[in-house]
Amino acid sequence: MKLYCLSGHPTLPCNVLKFKSTTIMLDCGLDTTSVLNFLPLPLVHSPRLSKLPGWNSKDGTLNLEKELKECAGRVFVDSQPEFCLPERELLDLSTVDVILISNYHCMMALPYITEHTGFTGTVYATEPTLQIGRLLMEELVNFMERVPKAQSATCWKNKEIQRMLPGSLKDAVDVWTWKRCYSMQEVNSALSRVQLVGYSQKVELFGAVQVSPLSSGYSLGSSNWIIQSHHEKVSYVSGSSLLTTHPQPMDQSSLKNSDVLILTGLTQMPTANPDGMLGEFCSNLAMTIRAGGNVLVPCYSSGVIYDLLECLYQFIESASLGTTPFYFISPVANSSLEFSQIFAEWLCNNKQSKVYLPEPPFPHAELIQTNKLKHYPSIHGDFSSEFRQPCVVFTGHPSLRFGDVVHFMELWGKSSLNTIIFTEPDFSYLDALAPYQPLAMKCVYCPIDTRLNFHQVSKLLKEVQPLHVVCPEQYTQPPLTQSHRSDLMLELQPPPMPYRRCSVLNLPFRRRYERVYIMPELANSLVPSEVKPSVAIATVSAILHSKDNKHTLQSVPKPPPVPPTKKRKRLMDEPPVVPAPKRLLSGVVPLEAFLTTLQKHGITEVKVEETADGHILHLQAEDTLIQLEEDGTHIVCDNEPLRTTLRDLVVRFLQKL
Repeated sequence: MKLYCLSGHPTLPCNVLKFKSTTIMLDCGLDTTSVLNFLPLPLVHSPRLSKLPGWNSKDGTLNLEKELKECAGRVFVDSQPEFCLPERELLDLSTVDVILISNYHCMMALPYITEHTGFTGTVYATEPTLQIGRLLMEELVNFMERVPKAQSATCWKNKEIQRMLPGSLKDAVDVWTWKRCYSMQEVNSALSRVQLVGYSQKVELFGAVQVSPLSSGYSLGSSNWIIQSHHEKVSYVSGSSLLTTHPQPMDQSSLKNSDVLILTGLTQMPTANPDGMLGEFCSNLAMTIRAGGNVLVPCYSSGVIYDLLECLYQFIESASLGTTPFYFISPVANSSLEFSQIFAEWLCNNKQSKVYLPEPPFPHAELIQTNKLKHYPSIHGDFSSEFRQPCVVFTGHPSLRFGDVVHFMELWGKSSLNTIIFTEPDFSYLDALAPYQPLAMKCVYCPIDTRLNFHQVSKLLKEVQPLHVVCPEQYTQPPLTQSHRSDLMLELQPPPMPYRRCSVLNLPFRRRYERVYIMPELANSLVPSEVKPSVAIATVSAILHSKDNKHTLQSVPKPPPVPPTKKRKRLMDEPPVVPAPKRLLSGVVPLEAFLTTLQKHGITEVKVEETADGHILHLQAEDTLIQLEEDGTHIVCDNEPLRTTLRDLVVRFLQKL
């Protein structure tokens, strides 16, 4: 069993598991942190961005003024943002049989895999994962396509040139493999391969293994996966949460008895308490509004925003913010808010029960009805005429490189009354803000990450007790900035097996057993013999038939009759002689009883020597050795009549089958 690791990002994994003749891809996360190296894409012309100076090397040998721009001491690529894809050279991705998706954030690279590698298999995901994943992809495509860049920067990717670039551009990994965003046609084609599954539904793959999704408690429809054969079990844990938020709670018990547990997607903010961050979010928002400023919340169009709106719903009245408008701007804002209300069976029990009252499970429905929350596809159209300040705006993209958020950064960035509150943990807020410096608006960092922290995952692993744990190498050492914090890493016995991008791991367990079925007529012909109380065995001669990873024992067919000829007629009249099967022996020769039997047959000079496997009997007068072992008896003797006698004495103590 092998694991190929195609992504170096611990919360945006992409791994391939080879298990019993099947090749299974576990997630295909898209590393979007690469976009932080690019300039923002403004929706309207930005004089500030257009006037940024081009970058030249200090010695004048490199002139990349058209491709690279300088801003506040940092250098950015002036081109359409590009993404770091999962590794595609480590193995032939056309051999992948299935792709298992754990949540909608971990499927964003799907069109690159299904449309450009020769992939012909099936993708399995839950319905909310598919539908919300589609919205996130649609939003991403929309953000990119509505602000096309005329030029494409490629010279800076040259290895020799990249080595001489400053800062993060110099350290960027595999820049030649970075790709622009896919098209909507590729998205639709990729998602047409998705087959929907429900929690605990068992899907058989080629008769070799069964896969089954379990609730992971992180987001709507998010899953952990069990991959098992009759005798082996692999658990894939990705993006799980034990906190009581809107999704169904995590199914922990089904992870027990795993031979291997592959662990990814732990919290990116192990020291930040989500409840504390929500409180900080609300208090900073209220302070800014009361001071007459605007609040900008860069966020994804699904996920944490549901919890933020629910928290604000309870907070608005007590903080006297009832008249403050809240705007949610995204090409998919309407669909996202509606989808969250209709996936009732994927919600926690508390929210499920509201559906039958009937009440909307999320309070943002009431915020919309009372006009406190308004949603728009973009800043153009209705929004521009209905826009009132001071206000709170939720919009994307959290990287601040594309989407409507770029416009608000340009609009509000010059005033210290305004505040930007970061709630998504995927991007460094300092890197996100870099191309907008110098910036007057206040910045508050309240990352809300409900995924498992190291304390929770250690407790979980003690309960489910897998034989082996595999995880990203980042989890086996403390963070670089907090090297003294040994509590921010996994300490397990045996130690976890770490992986990094482009690793190939041989997983440490071998297949020991295989299930074989026996045909009824063959079973009927067997004659079991009892070897000890309640244990009977029988010998069998059969043909082993294997197809689609199912193994069956069938009766040996009788040879077809040969048509008689004159020469063969006499031979055919006589039935063929079938040699009787050799009888098998079972049992153990008891030492004391055997010595007594030898004495009765006149063999008295016996020297007994104990060994690791049994005993050696030296018959001194006869110059003979007898080795008595648990699974066999050896007689070393030159005297043939004596050897035959000894053999018969040994056989007396054994059972014949």
